[in-house]
Amino acid sequence: MWSGDCTTTPEELRQAVEESAIDVLCITDHNAVAGAERLADELPCRVVVGEEVRVGSGELIGLFLTERIPQGIAPIEAASLIRDQGGIVYIPHPFDPMRNCLQSDKIDELVAAGLVDGVEGRNGKTRLDSMNDKAVAYGRRHDLFVGAGSDAHVPAAIGAAYVEMPDFDGPSEFLASIRRGRIVGHHFDAPRPWTPRIVPSITD
Repeated sequence: MWSGDCTTTPEELRQAVEESAIDVLCITDHNAVAGAERLADELPCRVVVGEEVRVGSGELIGLFLTERIPQGIAPIEAASLIRDQGGIVYIPHPFDPMRNCLQSDKIDELVAAGLVDGVEGRNGKTRLDSMNDKAVAYGRRHDLFVGAGSDAHVPAAIGAAYVEMPDFDGPSEFLASIRRGRIVGHHFDAPRPWTPRIVPSITD
């Protein structure tokens, strides 16, 4: 609900987490952290507070955030702000031309500056495996961790793509643990019939 392009309620999310048996959920609403912060103590799993930030030439994700990153700033500035608060910089759906992916030259610029920790090697909404495969190869070539995300905009998509990895405590252990992980998942973008939804107002 906090993303502005999704109507999943906290109650629906809680049920989806229970049904998927997810242990840790990275909540990365678009340009917002308030939902993740609120749900950190309400869901039956551990929550990593994150944000999918709209930058001038695409999107990038910050994980383990303590403050919201403003949208519309340059990728280098956004990545630096994420790192300044001890967060992890993660590039979602990097080579999917149907998405608002970060431009390739901007990814290269961030990597050259040492400001990228990982790339998404499997995105649950990316239709072609070749695009995910390209991301995996890019991550390995540049010694970045390769992650996965369901990119769930509806409750049923929670857990469509994820990483099985050893437990961790905080961002440093996360970075070590995910490199020992295994990507699991599939494409999930089932047709969704239109239904009217009235979403409670978000004030925080």
